[in-house]
This record gives sequence, C-alpha cells and structure tokens, in this order.
Amino acid sequence: MNTTNIILIPLLPLLSFILLGLGGKRLFGDKAGWIASLAMLISFVLACGVAMNYFGDHSADAYVGKVVFSFPWLPFGNGLKINMGALVDPITSLMLFVVTFISLMVHIFSLAYMKGEERFHIYYAFLGLFTFSMLGLVISSNLFQIYIFWELVGVSSFLLIGFYYQKNAALAAAKKAFIVTRFADLGFLIGILVLSAEANTLDFQQLMINLSSPEYTSAAGEFMGISVLSWGLALVFIGAAGKSAMFPLHIWLPDAMEGPTPVSALIHAATMVVAGVFLVARLYPLYSIAEVGVQSLISSIGAFTAIFAALIACTQTDIKRVLAYSTVSQIGFMMFSLGIMSEDHLGYTASMFHLFTHAIFKALLFLAAGVIIHYVHSNEMQDMGGLAKKMPVTHIVFLLACLAIAGIPPFAGFFSKEEILLNAWNNNRPIFFIALLTSGLTAFYMFRLYFSIFWNKPHHEQGHGKKEGSWFELIPLMILGVGTVLAGFVPFGEYVSADGKPHHAPIDLQFSLGPVGIALLGILLAAWMYFKASSKPEKTAAGFGVFYKAAKHKFYIDEIWLGFTKGVLFNLIGRPAAWFDRNVIDTLVKGAGSATQSAAEGIKGMQSGKVQQYGLYFLFGIIIIVSVFLFTQGGR
Repeated sequence: MNTTNIILIPLLPLLSFILLGLGGKRLFGDKAGWIASLAMLISFVLACGVAMNYFGDHSADAYVGKVVFSFPWLPFGNGLKINMGALVDPITSLMLFVVTFISLMVHIFSLAYMKGEERFHIYYAFLGLFTFSMLGLVISSNLFQIYIFWELVGVSSFLLIGFYYQKNAALAAAKKAFIVTRFADLGFLIGILVLSAEANTLDFQQLMINLSSPEYTSAAGEFMGISVLSWGLALVFIGAAGKSAMFPLHIWLPDAMEGPTPVSALIHAATMVVAGVFLVARLYPLYSIAEVGVQSLISSIGAFTAIFAALIACTQTDIKRVLAYSTVSQIGFMMFSLGIMSEDHLGYTASMFHLFTHAIFKALLFLAAGVIIHYVHSNEMQDMGGLAKKMPVTHIVFLLACLAIAGIPPFAGFFSKEEILLNAWNNNRPIFFIALLTSGLTAFYMFRLYFSIFWNKPHHEQGHGKKEGSWFELIPLMILGVGTVLAGFVPFGEYVSADGKPHHAPIDLQFSLGPVGIALLGILLAAWMYFKASSKPEKTAAGFGVFYKAAKHKFYIDEIWLGFTKGVLFNLIGRPAAWFDRNVIDTLVKGAGSATQSAAEGIKGMQSGKVQQYGLYFLFGIIIIVSVFLFTQGGR
C-alpha cells in the first residue's frame, strides 16, 4: 500500500487551508474555490485508490488492518509511549471515501452557492481545515492521536457554524456546539486515561490485544462493582455521544443549521456527526467483551434518540431543522445497532453500511434544501409549495432521497436499514419495535417535507422566472442522486466486518414486508395531510394537544439545559468560584504585590547611588562579620 498517498489525502486539504488562509482575498479572490476543489479532487482520487487497493486485498490481514507508518512522538518512563501513525482497515477505507466524496461535492456545490460572499476564500479555507481534521481522525492509529484530531474537528466546525458571525444566532449556535461537545469530550479524555492506564498502551491494535487477553481479564480491577474496562469504555462513549448528538447532548445540532447550508451537508449530515459512531466502531472489539451494562447503555440511548428526534422532526417547519432532527434520528439507528451485540456481529456491519448510505442521501437532502432556500429565499415550509415543475431536477433527486431514507426498495436506505432492523429483531425485540415505529415516523416527516415543498399549493409565485440553480449546484445533486439509487447494491458485508470475515446479508423479503409496509403507511398519511393545502394538519395537531406542543418545543430539553447551567453550574459553582477568585485569590495576589512594594519602599534608601554610603555599609558589614567571628571563636 502506498504510504505517500495515504499521507497526502489529509495533507492536501491542510495545504489548501494554509494557502487560502495566508494568501487572502487579494491573492486568490474567486480562484480560492477552484484551488480548494482541485486539492479535494486529488484527495478523493487518492482515497478511491486506497479503498480499491485495500478492499482488493483478500488476505486475512486485510480485514484486521495495517499500520502503514508510525513514528515515536512522546515516550514515557513506564514504557507507555505515543506514536503518530496511520491505521488502515475496512472502516478507515470506508471513511476516507465518504469524507472525501461528500467534501468534494460540497466544494463544487459551494462554487455557485457561496459565490459573491465577502469571505469566500475564508469559507474554503475553513472547509479545508475541517476536512483535514476529519481525515486525520479516521486514519489515527492510537487514542491520543484521535483525540487531537477530535478537538480539531470541534474547532473547525465552530468556525464553519459561525461563518456568518454578523448574525447573533450564528454566533450563539457556534458557541453552543463548542461548549456542549466540550462537556462530552471531558468524558472522552478521562476514558482515554483510564484505558491507557489499564493497557499501558494507546495504540488501537495493541489496546485490543492487551485488554482482551486472559491475563488482563483474570486480573482486571473493579470500581463500584463495575470493571475498570467498562468504566473507561462508558466514558469514551460519552465523548462519542456528544459529537454524534445523542440524547441529551443533541441540543447543539439543530442550532448548528445557522451555518451555510453546504456546511450542514458536510458536517451535520455525513462526517462530523458520525465521528462518534466511528469511534465506537473503532473500539467495537472492546465494547463486545465489556459488561452488558455498557452495551445496553449504547443501544438504549441510540434507540431513544432515534424515536425522540423523529417525533420532534414531525412538528418542525424549518426545512433545515427537519433534516437536522432526521440526522439525529438516523445516527441513533447507527448507534443502537452497534450496541446490540450478537455472535455474528452483524450489528457492526449494518451500522457501518447505514453510515455509508446515509452520508449520500442526507448530503443530497441538505444540498437540495440549499437550492430550494436560494430559490424561495426562506427556510420555512409555509413559504414553499408547488415547486415540482419549477425545480424539476431538485424535485426528482429530493424524492429519491426521501424514498431512500424512508426505507423503500430498491433505494440505498432500504438495504442498510433492513439489516439494522433484522439484527434488532433477532437480538433485541423491544428496540426492534422502537426502531420500526421510528421508521414509520421517518417516512411520514420526510414526505411531509416533500409534499409541502413541491406540491401542496397550485404554484409558488416567489422566484418566478428564476433558474433552478447553476450547473455547479445541480451536478453534485445528480451525482448524489445516482449514489442514492445504487449505493445499496454494494456488497458491503464482504468488505466491512467486525470479525475479519466477509458477511453475506441477503434480504429477507418476508421480514421486509413489515418495515416497508409501515413506511408506506407513513407516506400515505403524509400525502393525505399535505399533498393539498387543507386544515387537516392543524386539526391533527390540535388532536394531540399538549404532546404536540411539547414536541414542537423540542420537549423543552433546551430550557432544561439552560436551567441546569444557570441554576446549578452558574449559581452553585460559578458564583462561589467567582467570589473565591475575587476575594481570596485576588486578595492574596494583591497582598503579595503590596508587601513587595512596601518592602521596596523601606529599603530603596539603601540604593542611593552614593559611593561614600556604600563604603560605610561595607565597613559596617566587615565589622559585624569580624565581631561574629571573634565571638564564636572566643566561646570555644
């Protein structure tokens, strides 16, 4: 495997970030987008080459993974050391393709979508930084290295969410995303320390060997009746839950829609939000041997997040927020699939397959939403309607993506979601029924969105005579549309598995009747309520009463968090800490300064600059020394 190519994949976006960031608007101007897109295209081609070479290698080692390069960085005295390297295995190859492909589509789309922006070159510089950080994260060979890029992803997402810094809402959303994920990342960091202390290594492959060995298992310590390994993995999962917007740390993702729409497609649909899923998948061998409580934690939080976000999505009217909560729900599917352990580990393969298909059709939905927003100059569904004939390309690809996410065959989402549901049916029936209900809700809210945008009203006057979009916007939509149709036919299980063996997951048509039937019911219900303008939605909402109101207000989770941060963190911790800092720390510091100043005032007369006075001090000093010497000698 060509090591140079693997290194170049993340370094090219980093180079574009440096060039565009330092070169400025005067040097590059409108060419910034082309430079960044060219760098991204080369990275994508290299990523495709790495994936083809890797998946073309059918040796047993190919499924285990290879550290293609590694060099020592920080050695410690107890044998623990931190190396910087690149680990290539099935999920690394998968993520390299997904990140570079989606990023390339976003780069091309943004050439037209962001044209005319004052900080056009800065936007592309930030895209380069984010893509570099995400690619560095997926090739990391050890826990500490992944944590470095984990934080870089957070910083670059902060910059992109707050790109429109003139808007208070964008600034607030950027800070919210950064702060919420910092809470979670503290758990991740502590988890890293716990696991590295237990295994005396940070390297992923050695970590698996050390912590799963019989010697460690027999001598493993406990804390509060739970193994230290389980504590470490649970803490790492907290970091994953924050980055992947799992309940109750999901609150940052919907607000992050204040960033440019292409950023939503890149960060909040296909790459950053799946970082937590990737992290759990990376440590899957350890999670599979951990105590049942850790596995149940992952599956329960994932399943609850899936249905919780789906209920909220049914009530939202901002199309980007509907897609945001849809993302939270679908990430929940991936997460609970990883948490449902089985002997064949099909939940792992199904989760990674859904990550792959979801990245394509959700990026398509967000980019199509961007074209729609540009056309009608509004995010609100009530300002749309009757756009099917006015936006034929966007209409077709949006419909394809809706069918895919609803799980309708033969589109991509059907195959990956069916594998998740089948694994849940075989191993965890309660979660299966939650997931089945969520699938029906998904079909309902996505076609609620589709009918409200493209049908509902006879026609839409706003945007009359305008073009649907430039080719730089429509070509990525068509490419992603093709991917939405064909991605499900990839024999995914033959390439990506947890146990290093190819898995064949044939579709059980008899089993699929239930999920597909539930999805069709959701679509029919959405058509009945939203295909034509009527009072049915208002009457239905009124029928649900308080529950609908709570769902529309996102079950008041934001208000609960605000009350917690103000009431507990601010009043019980922040105020006492501020008082202690002001009255104790400041007093000690000021007192030390005042004492030093007073002492200086007292002795500054000794530094008069008069030679005669210095001579007198010298004489007195000699007399004192001689007197002390004679006194001590006389005593003897």
